[in-house]
Amino acid sequence: MTTTEPLVLGIETSCDETGIGIVRGRTLLSNTIASSMDEHARYGGVVPEVAARAHLEALQPSIERALAEAEVTLDDLDAIAVTSGPGLAGALMVGVGAAKGLAVSLGKPLYAVNHLVGHIAADIVAGDAEPIEYPTIALLVSGGHTSLLHVRDLTTDVELLGETVDDAAGEAFDKVARLLGLPYPGGPQIDKAAVGGDPKAIRFPRGLAKASDLEKHRYDFSFSGLKTAVARWIERAEANGEEVPVADVAASFREAVVDVLVTKALAACQDRGVPRLLLGGGVIANRRLREVTLERAAAAGVTVRIPPLSLCTDNGAMIAGLAAELISSGRGASTLAFGADSTLPVTEIQVSPA
Repeated sequence: MTTTEPLVLGIETSCDETGIGIVRGRTLLSNTIASSMDEHARYGGVVPEVAARAHLEALQPSIERALAEAEVTLDDLDAIAVTSGPGLAGALMVGVGAAKGLAVSLGKPLYAVNHLVGHIAADIVAGDAEPIEYPTIALLVSGGHTSLLHVRDLTTDVELLGETVDDAAGEAFDKVARLLGLPYPGGPQIDKAAVGGDPKAIRFPRGLAKASDLEKHRYDFSFSGLKTAVARWIERAEANGEEVPVADVAASFREAVVDVLVTKALAACQDRGVPRLLLGGGVIANRRLREVTLERAAAAGVTVRIPPLSLCTDNGAMIAGLAAELISSGRGASTLAFGADSTLPVTEIQVSPA
C-alpha cells in the first residue's frame, strides 16, 4: 500500500446519514450521502432503530455510487476507514460490520476512527484548501454534539476543552422549532423563520456564561435552560392572548445560541494563544453562526476555516480523509478487535491500532 497518496474508502453511519467517501490522499474523489431525514421527520427527531435500518438499506447502493463517481474499483483501494464512534450504537454497528466485512474480504487494512475528529479532517479534503496550520481551536456543532477542541496535531494530539452538558446546539434548534410549530429538522427552519426577525427583541439567557459558571465550565455549553426559557416565553404570550412573533422568537433564540458558541470559541483562542479557529458539524450551515464568527474573529485577529457545507454534515469523505492522514503519517491499521462505541472520547483519534 502506498503511504504518499493512499486511496481510501470511508464509511460513516453515526446517525441518520449513510456517508461513503473516497479520497486519494487529500484529494476528494467522491462524497456520497444517503439521508434518512425524511423518515425521521414524521417523529420529530432521529429514531435509532429507523436510522439503523436505513443504513442497512442504503449502504451497498451508496458504496456502488461512490465507486462509480470516483471511477475506481474495490480492488483499487489501499484501505477502508470507518467511524467507530461516537454516535448511535445501532447505527454505528451497521457501518462497523460493513467495514470489517469489506476489509477482510478484500484483504485491505482497516482504520477505525473518531467521528468528531473526522469533522476536522473534512477541511483537509475541501478542494483547494491549504493544509491545516497547527495548533488550532476547533468548534464542532452538530445535532448530537457541541465540542470545543484544542488540536495540536490531527493524528496524535486532540484535547477536549469543553462540550455540551445537556442538549447539544442542534437538539436545541429541533426542540425550539417544535415549540414554534416548525417542522424537523429545526436548524434550517429556524434560519428561515428568523428572516426579518429582530435578534434583540427578546433577551434569552446565555447558558454557562455567568462569572460563577465560567470558573468550572469556561468552555462547556448548556442549551437546556435556553430551550426552557423560550418555552416559558411562548406560554406567557399565549396565556395573555398575544400572537407569538415567530420571526422575533426565532431570531432571538438563534442569537443566544450563536453568541455563546462564538464567545466561548474565541475565549479558547485567546486563552490558548491560538489565532486560528476551525468550524465543523452540520449546524455550521446556520447562516448567522457563520456571519457572527467571521465578524467577531476578524475583530479579534483570529483566522477562521469553514469547510464547504457539503462536508459539514456527517459524511464518509471526512472519515476517509482522516484515515489517509493516519496512513501518510505512518500509523498502522486497526485490529479487528474494535466495535461500535457510542461514547468514544475525542482524544481517541484511531481505535484499536495494531
